[in-house]
Amino acid sequence: MKYLIVAAKTGGHIFPAKAIAEELINNNHEIILLGIGNEIENNAYKELDSKLYSISIEGFRGQKILKKFKVLIQTLTGVFTVLKIVKKENIDAMIGFGGFICIPAGIAIWIRRLPIFIHEQNAIMGTANRLLSKIAKINFLGFPIKQIKRSIVSGNPIRKSFINIDSDHHEHDQNEIRIYVTGGSQGASFINQEIPMVFKELSFNLKIKHQSGENYFDEVRSLYSTENIQAEVYKFYDNPAKEILWSDFVISRAGALSLSEIISLKRGALIIPLATSIDNHQVENAKSIAKMNMGVLHEEKDGKEKLVNKLKELIEKKLYLNWKKNYINEHVNASAVILKHLEDYFKK
Repeated sequence: MKYLIVAAKTGGHIFPAKAIAEELINNNHEIILLGIGNEIENNAYKELDSKLYSISIEGFRGQKILKKFKVLIQTLTGVFTVLKIVKKENIDAMIGFGGFICIPAGIAIWIRRLPIFIHEQNAIMGTANRLLSKIAKINFLGFPIKQIKRSIVSGNPIRKSFINIDSDHHEHDQNEIRIYVTGGSQGASFINQEIPMVFKELSFNLKIKHQSGENYFDEVRSLYSTENIQAEVYKFYDNPAKEILWSDFVISRAGALSLSEIISLKRGALIIPLATSIDNHQVENAKSIAKMNMGVLHEEKDGKEKLVNKLKELIEKKLYLNWKKNYINEHVNASAVILKHLEDYFKK
């Protein structure tokens, strides 16, 4: 079979797409990749033996009228471009991973009467996936979502660097609390600006590693230095799995893939969702993790005092020790689960 893999713009879409692409290739299927041609796509896909096509498409929701009109023109142009790709490459089916790029791709695939499959990483389905879910043969879900027909909770396919890692042998002095802080590769203003000030209020023996992102690096390093808090601050960590395993727990945003990777390494998180996430999906992601007893939710609107208290309780009650015992493998196995259902579909 030859699949068109459609994902763009963010690691939350691209890394699961890459994981599925690798699984398909390893099982003698062919893939063609479709994105918007940005750097994160090029870096993620460079090791794959596949063609990478790109179209120009931007997001639709939240845009002004003129921008929405532009996106509609891009969508129409994109449909014709994808139709040409489908014909040229003799595509058998499409797998979309969300984002507006899936709309022109999905329309083109539907016109050709080929099967569409989608994967939704978040606990709330995004706009593009919600539209395509009506015609998708299977809707693969990273977290359970009610009232989605033809759906399978597959988990989120995660990167190889987060799989088959020994997460049990990272013991250290129990009087020392190790915390890995990350706002993602771009950084997060609330986490970068508030978390150092929260640590100032804690009297525990803390060891901190903080990924700031490039734009916040100097500010974060200065905050820790001013408050005389010992912390290792990096713009980026090349191997975040290593830092997660080093930690007792993580302080993180609520991106679906980040949370899936954290809990797959037997670590939990104090989760601070992005307040402006579309449809408030990061809060729902965090709630899903909290229901698994792998995290504590704190919303920005709840204020600094509550955040300090939650951290104190987390450390004093040593909740993170239970997190380390709670192995959740659904994301580790997600790629294999999706592959099986794809192959079973075409055996019918």
